[in-house]
Amino acid sequence: MDVSAKITSKGQVTIPKSVRDALGLHEGDELLFRVERSRAVVAKTPDFLGLAGSVPVPAAKRGTPWDEVVRQTRSARAERRP
Repeated sequence: MDVSAKITSKGQVTIPKSVRDALGLHEGDELLFRVERSRAVVAKTPDFLGLAGSVPVPAAKRGTPWDEVVRQTRSARAERRP
């Protein structure tokens, strides 16, 4: 989808409704701007808190300190390397 918009004298741009709808943007959402050569890529910032609970965690692993999770992960990866 290609849609254009003009920049105001204050450097503001109104995101066209078709783009807002396509990205599921709503008032208060945060956007990420990435410059790639002569282009800007705009993306909706994911709501990580909204993902909480979406990945099942076995009861035995709940409450494991993060540094222990990282240590176990690195150890498991090292064992798989040829």
